[in-house]
Amino acid sequence: MLKEERFEVILRELASRRKVKFEELAVLLAVSEDTIRRDIDLLYRNGLLSKTRGGAMLREKDPLTFQDRQSFLTKEKDIIALKVQPFLKDGMTLFVDGGTTTWAVVNAMPLDIRIRMVTNNFSIVPLLEKFKNVELIFLGGNFEPDLAVTSGITTCMEVAKYNADIFIMGTCAVDPELGVSATSAADGETKKMMVQCAKKTIALASQNKLYQGELFRVCPIDSLTALITDLDSNDSELNPFRNMDLQIV
Repeated sequence: MLKEERFEVILRELASRRKVKFEELAVLLAVSEDTIRRDIDLLYRNGLLSKTRGGAMLREKDPLTFQDRQSFLTKEKDIIALKVQPFLKDGMTLFVDGGTTTWAVVNAMPLDIRIRMVTNNFSIVPLLEKFKNVELIFLGGNFEPDLAVTSGITTCMEVAKYNADIFIMGTCAVDPELGVSATSAADGETKKMMVQCAKKTIALASQNKLYQGELFRVCPIDSLTALITDLDSNDSELNPFRNMDLQIV
């Protein structure tokens, strides 16, 4: 079977099942798992699927809007938001990027906290009215209404003006080998710049974001200080991250 024919079968299987495993495809196509991995890698680099641990899943053509995502996995986001709070100290400067999980983090902060917040996340601006001691620096750039963020060259240049103690990063996908990746090139570049300009980076990922890969690379796992999920920190699901220099919360 030609490589192009294998690609058609893989994409057809994804269209009908949404998620496939390397070993299943190897049996179906009568080739080695190494061959399937190479095929998946090529399809991934062309933006036709997302990688998962041991396989691949169908890639959504467009990310959900902020409003759609805000009502999704609310309990898990609240767990993550509470786990973040011990990292936040008075006097800190924080980068906070887009996403509904970072929105939950800000919403859960103590009302008397004294911090400076540098953000491109338009959705958290109304929340800050209740925080009397939070200094807001909002980053300019191209406004993306579906994501409720600013992004682009202007946003990255604005980020580069600041040094942050911690970057609280919402994620699209986190994998031990692929690192952190994003569905949008512009969003990925903003995250990348914030990682570079922060002393520490804390990645937030609900269970459904783990062992996923998206097209645009943000940073390797060793760029992170901590990974905060909705799972118990001792959950075996997190074992592949344990041999890395990374705090798991």
